[in-house]
Amino acid sequence: MTTAPARPGAPGASGHGSYDVLREVEDRVLWLSSAIVHHANRVRPNPSGLKVGGHQASCASMVSLMTTLWFRHLRPEDRVSVKPHASPVLHAVNYLQGALDAGYLSSLREFGGLQSYPSRSKDPDPVDYSTGSVGIGATATIWGAIARRYSSTDAGTAAGRQYALVGDAELDEGAVWEAVLDPQVAGLGELVWIVDLNRQSLDRVVPDIAADRLRGMFASAGWQVLTLKYGALLEELFAREGGEELRRRIDAMPNPEYQRMLRCSAGELRERLPGSGAGAGPVAALLSGLDDATVLRAVRNLGGHDLSAIDGALGAVDDGRPTVIFAYTVKGYGLPTQGHPQNHSSLLTDAQIAELAARTGADPALPWAGFPADSPPGRLCAEAGARLRREPVVTRQPPRVPADIGRTPTGTATTQAALGRVLLDLTRAAPEAARRVVTVSPDVSSSTNLGGWVNKVGVWSPTERIDWFHDDAETLLHWREKPSGQHIELGIAETNLVGMLGELGATWSRWGEPLLPIGVLYDPFVQRALEPWSFGIYAGGQSVLVGTPSGVTLAPEGGAHQSVTTPSLGIEQPGCTTWEPAFAIDTEWALLAALSRLGRADGGSAYLRLSTRPVDQTLAEVPADPAARERRRRQVVAGGYPLRRTERPRVTIAAMGAMVTEALAAADRLGALGIPADVVCVTSPGLLFQALDARGGDGGADTWILDQVLPAARATPLVTVLDGHPHTLAFLAAVRQVPLRTLGVTRFGQSGSLDEVYRHHGIDTDSVIRAALDLAQ
Repeated sequence: MTTAPARPGAPGASGHGSYDVLREVEDRVLWLSSAIVHHANRVRPNPSGLKVGGHQASCASMVSLMTTLWFRHLRPEDRVSVKPHASPVLHAVNYLQGALDAGYLSSLREFGGLQSYPSRSKDPDPVDYSTGSVGIGATATIWGAIARRYSSTDAGTAAGRQYALVGDAELDEGAVWEAVLDPQVAGLGELVWIVDLNRQSLDRVVPDIAADRLRGMFASAGWQVLTLKYGALLEELFAREGGEELRRRIDAMPNPEYQRMLRCSAGELRERLPGSGAGAGPVAALLSGLDDATVLRAVRNLGGHDLSAIDGALGAVDDGRPTVIFAYTVKGYGLPTQGHPQNHSSLLTDAQIAELAARTGADPALPWAGFPADSPPGRLCAEAGARLRREPVVTRQPPRVPADIGRTPTGTATTQAALGRVLLDLTRAAPEAARRVVTVSPDVSSSTNLGGWVNKVGVWSPTERIDWFHDDAETLLHWREKPSGQHIELGIAETNLVGMLGELGATWSRWGEPLLPIGVLYDPFVQRALEPWSFGIYAGGQSVLVGTPSGVTLAPEGGAHQSVTTPSLGIEQPGCTTWEPAFAIDTEWALLAALSRLGRADGGSAYLRLSTRPVDQTLAEVPADPAARERRRRQVVAGGYPLRRTERPRVTIAAMGAMVTEALAAADRLGALGIPADVVCVTSPGLLFQALDARGGDGGADTWILDQVLPAARATPLVTVLDGHPHTLAFLAAVRQVPLRTLGVTRFGQSGSLDEVYRHHGIDTDSVIRAALDLAQ
């Protein structure tokens, strides 16, 4: 029996760890993953008739790889990101290893059952990474590796490998290459990506998968590149007379032609496989000496389905640098649909599932049967399960974050500058909490006012590096890289930032080490990162994202850099609260509230939209009385507060963020015209919307803030104004059922002065006054 050297920590290749036994397990994993999808679609009652779905062919191409990895190589400290469509394979493996109850196998895509794609937060069995959005699962292992190193007490060392099982079509995603090319990645030897090179996408056989080009791209980025192209049978045939010609023929064959070979009978293969070139004769002669079964096996004998070849590749991984293994596979391997160009979502018929059961030794009447405990495969499954069983994560409570540092800003300041000020104040007011803060930015630290913080805490690096400008008097930002640094700088790629942010925000649940991660980027580029940021929240990452500078208030930059739609994100994004503070003190209170909700089971993420507009801080009229100050703080954190009250108001102006200055100026002029106006400062439209929803009986949010911001006794026509799309605050009219005018930004911006740009969009003081006059008539 042929064996390969076992990786340290993996079981040996003898006894019930032999390849014969492993093949039995492989067959059972193929059966279970196919049966899970079959039951969901053809057995379980479906009154609605809607398609349930599943991906038997995509599962089949991964069975050999995942069986070898889980039953021979994984250690409990390793983590694996599984390609989305292979989730039934993961559940089958977990079931055989005793980590999933059999009752769940019939619940794929059922309410409360197994999720469509692997989910850390929703699946009942061990899932290391949530996947489902193409490309994100692969890159998550990069950010997971860095987050593990950052949170480790032994700075800069790897603690287990980070495997990513990647579909070849995922490599079309630009986000993959943005991550691979980040300079930090080349030093992450714990990364092992296994590419399922089945050369099919959802709709077709990919004409030219360009594997050589992909290998070159990874190699250029400093990765070890391993290729699993052919299995043992083909390699043996290549050594025979005519074998070199056979190799050249298959190597030169276009992907669609090769895929067509998989659909041929042995007789057809003898005609088609030799081709028409000079090597056709030797290939035909070689095939003539093989029986039909061997011919059929040979054309399917790719490295991604050869257990010994997979074993050898995994044992050859160089832990000193990232590794990518290109595993050639057949989509639908072992199924009647193998190689078919439209097999992506195809389902086996009842007859085909019965034939599969017979071939794999399963019983359709007992589809979820495992192996007898005393059988060799039963013992292999039990040993693998025991080896990979992890102790429950002991979560450490994050340090207490103060609600109020106690400063009252004066003079003129911006909310963006307040961000850096609060972080520095936190190092003095709450050093334990400050030590848990880690900031991340895509090469915009200095332009987003993080310079003072970076100078104070340093930049994180696995090893200390020389700062060659430390003695340069004209250098204001000191780039001191060291293992104790608390700022992580990435290249200019926002998707990398939010990916890193999500994994830093998951260390509390993965490793029991709560961090307080804050990502800072230009607000216009939040939308570029929106999908991976949202997915990171779904996957359980808790963090604070800061978008700054924001809005058309960034007047000279023009429309390309003026964010319009971001203010409504807090209403629309589950698991996240948005604040857009108007004053520095509001920024402090909102940021501290956001940090206090990180790293805990009942916590959540936050998004702060900050501005570079200088604002007179005395306009905040922060109460001097401690009790009144605390009341104001609670209102800020809950979504808004009354900034100015008048006698018998005839109109209310609800303003958010930078537009509070215009709202107050408009109220002054309206008062002079004999039209008293209340001014309300909205700090979180999302929280106010939740309160309104709760008042109607939907949701459990507190409703008290509505009575303090917009009390019934002061109900008047309402003008809303913000530096963003006006629909963000339009719901406020429903609080008291009053007439409404919404002012905001609905067009691409223009370059110009602040007054010109505000006037262009109708959010200047005159526009607020005109809207109020129309309502107060």
